[in-house]
Amino acid sequence: MTQLKWYPALAVISASLVLLGCQQQSGEGQQNTEQQANASRPAPAPEQQDLTPAEAPSGGSAEKYFQPPREIPNDEFGKVVRQGELIFTNTPTYAKGYSGNALSCVNCHIDKGRLANSAPLWAAYVAYPAYRSKNKHVNTIQERMQGCFRFSMNGTPPAADSPEMTALVTYAYWMAQGAPTGEKKMAGRGYPVLKKPASVNRERGAKIFASSCAVCHGADGQGQSVNGTTVFPPLWGPQSFNWGAGMHRVNTAAGFIKANMPLGQGNTLSDQDAWDVAAYVMDQPRPQDPRFKGDTAATDKEYHDHFCYYGEAGALPRQAKK
Repeated sequence: MTQLKWYPALAVISASLVLLGCQQQSGEGQQNTEQQANASRPAPAPEQQDLTPAEAPSGGSAEKYFQPPREIPNDEFGKVVRQGELIFTNTPTYAKGYSGNALSCVNCHIDKGRLANSAPLWAAYVAYPAYRSKNKHVNTIQERMQGCFRFSMNGTPPAADSPEMTALVTYAYWMAQGAPTGEKKMAGRGYPVLKKPASVNRERGAKIFASSCAVCHGADGQGQSVNGTTVFPPLWGPQSFNWGAGMHRVNTAAGFIKANMPLGQGNTLSDQDAWDVAAYVMDQPRPQDPRFKGDTAATDKEYHDHFCYYGEAGALPRQAKK
């Protein structure tokens, strides 16, 4: 077993990506879910609510955060924006050739990528190009999204000039209209950074998961689907993000959980609860890091010098069969 490691890291858009939206739907919301899942053509992930920052589980007032546009133009540009939104909210269907699991972008970037403190698209778009220590060079927004496909979707990245990538970048550009270009410290960017507690207890996290998370994600963490469409995403196992995704870091997951989970009830868990349940979830098996070259210890040393359980929890085969 490897020794646990820690240093603070700011979460970015993500693929990273990845603990995934927990919800408690009303009867009306469940009805809408079933209607979308049975539609004649595939629909965006039905679990997503339309949240404004003022209503968001991350808290704060509407004036605190950048306000992205809501009306997509009815022209040729708008068609591409809408296609990007479809890919973002139902990635396995609209980017089928590149998706390797049951997750969609919206599972880590809530409210269609709009929600502050849920790694919103509007804050990510204006922050790139940027140097990333993960791959040690300057990344464009296209390369950043390609990383999400590789790690968070456990799939194959689309080419930078592919129709799918063009649609996603166009969607992000549209959402970031009016945001300050080059601003890397926008309020609500990424996920909150929580102070690490004196200790993190995975056993206690299991109890929190059972009482606060299992109702949506299942006791086995495998989520739920309606007619083949993911409603509540899997948090571990073959259909979840792999060991290369940013969300496998316990500190990243804790920040996401604290601000956003359970959906609609963000900031109701204590910081300690968020850390503990994040540790429990991230101590479960998931697909192997695609950078793995046959030596777990070497992969751990090169890529996992942070608070995580890589090398302790199980690593599943790289590609999952749907």
